[in-house]
Amino acid sequence: MAGSTFGSVFRVTTFGESHGPAIGCIVDGCCSGIHISLAEIQQDMDRRRPGQSRITTQRQEGDEVEILSGVFEEITTGTPISLMVRNQDQRSKDYSEMSGLYRPSHADYTYQAKYGLRDWRGGGRSSYREAAGRVAAGSIARMLLRQECSVEIVAYVLQVGNIRGAVDITTVSRDIVESNIVRCPDPIAAEQMVEAIDQARRDGDSLGGIVGLVVRNVPVGLGEPVFDKLTADLAKAMMSIPATRGFEIGEGFDSVTMRGSTHNDPFVMRGNSVRTSSNHSGGIQGGISNGEDILCRVAFKPTATIMRDQATVTTAGEETYFKAKGRHDPCVLPRAVAAVEAMAAITLADHYLRQRSQT
Repeated sequence: MAGSTFGSVFRVTTFGESHGPAIGCIVDGCCSGIHISLAEIQQDMDRRRPGQSRITTQRQEGDEVEILSGVFEEITTGTPISLMVRNQDQRSKDYSEMSGLYRPSHADYTYQAKYGLRDWRGGGRSSYREAAGRVAAGSIARMLLRQECSVEIVAYVLQVGNIRGAVDITTVSRDIVESNIVRCPDPIAAEQMVEAIDQARRDGDSLGGIVGLVVRNVPVGLGEPVFDKLTADLAKAMMSIPATRGFEIGEGFDSVTMRGSTHNDPFVMRGNSVRTSSNHSGGIQGGISNGEDILCRVAFKPTATIMRDQATVTTAGEETYFKAKGRHDPCVLPRAVAAVEAMAAITLADHYLRQRSQT
């Protein structure tokens, strides 16, 4: 399928469907000599996997990742790295009704219109299960960035519905994020979010929200002029994650209410390094990293699958009603944190290797 590969030098191709025998990815272009920890990859996979808490889908998948190629004695060889996760808990019968109709706000109709057929079992390639391959590849990218230039990537749930947490981006860490099941660093807001998600589930409904992201120790100079700006590639990366509806960096949309005298980031010297005294730009200026923390936010819509009657049409063009069955996320945010981190790592690894090849 066209459009399943991301990146220029560090290239990631994902494969597989929600209810097929396996899903996974191929990472091509990763440099040799990077130490790979299978246990660390599995930790990242566990953060994305279904069935991890009461506020996520109860599909029980261990998401145990296998490395099939490209790594020898825990070191990358420079050849393509293939990672695979076998699907184990498919219940395709839960989706049999969907073979003859189009679910509201899903990809059923558009896939049918584009390809003339579709895999209706859980949404096929459009399912959030596809993100497992991204997370596995992102784990490889994270190890490369950490070992080469000490980059640290932390994503967190900032908002669920109308509940917004108070987050200190200078101190937020993975340990803090992982301290509760909703992955919000604000413990008071986290409790409110969990209750809101539980209530949405009881109501047969769903919620959206915002994932925040901070990337520290980013080298200066990552990004290309004009069309391959780091900003643009991060936006593409994040907006390719299922259920995303918005992306902003730095002050984002709030910058439209600011004046240039407030939004501009003055340059200062810190030791022998040129830095900025503020970071309204979010670590990227002119599409190129400036050495400050990269600060992004990604908006996710409410999960499209809800346990309520909804108007739709059949594949034969007849109007009908549809009510979802099976196991679904009432809110994708807690599991989306892993995908946001992964796509940030993949994008930065790609631009890091591009920059290294130029200099």
